Amino acid sequence: MDLKERLSEAMKEAMRAKDSLRLSAIRLMRTAIKNKEIDERRELGDEDVVSVLSTLVKQRRESAQVYRENDRIDLARKEEEELAIIQEFLPAQLSPQEIEALIEEAVAETGAASMKDMGKIMKIVTARTTGRADGREVSEKVKARLSR
Repeated sequence: MDLKERLSEAMKEAMRAKDSLRLSAIRLMRTAIKNKEIDERRELGDEDVVSVLSTLVKQRRESAQVYRENDRIDLARKEEEELAIIQEFLPAQLSPQEIEALIEEAVAETGAASMKDMGKIMKIVTARTTGRADGREVSEKVKARLSR
């Protein structure tokens, strides 16, 4: 079952359970996917759907952080709950050690030695971690590795 089918089934289950938060989060995901399909004038595969969901995860994290900084805990909590629901449909997240191993592989492949090579490393690592790791975390780990 592909991701879009899983989302459809989850939406039906949320409707039956009258779980409004889950239902709205799933509708949000399906709308984002549909909009991307309209923009690109093609049906999205699982890899593209994961990319769309990763963008939603990033948006939810950033929104929750802004709400917390502005003492809007209620709104931050709602964003975090939506974030948890979205992440259910993404592949399992990579551990910090797995991310570091991917970075080491990319460094070995490219022969990167300084911060000038960060773009090369990020291109490789981002392609391998899409939907499975936070881009900001990956970027920080790459910076730390290249600044040794």
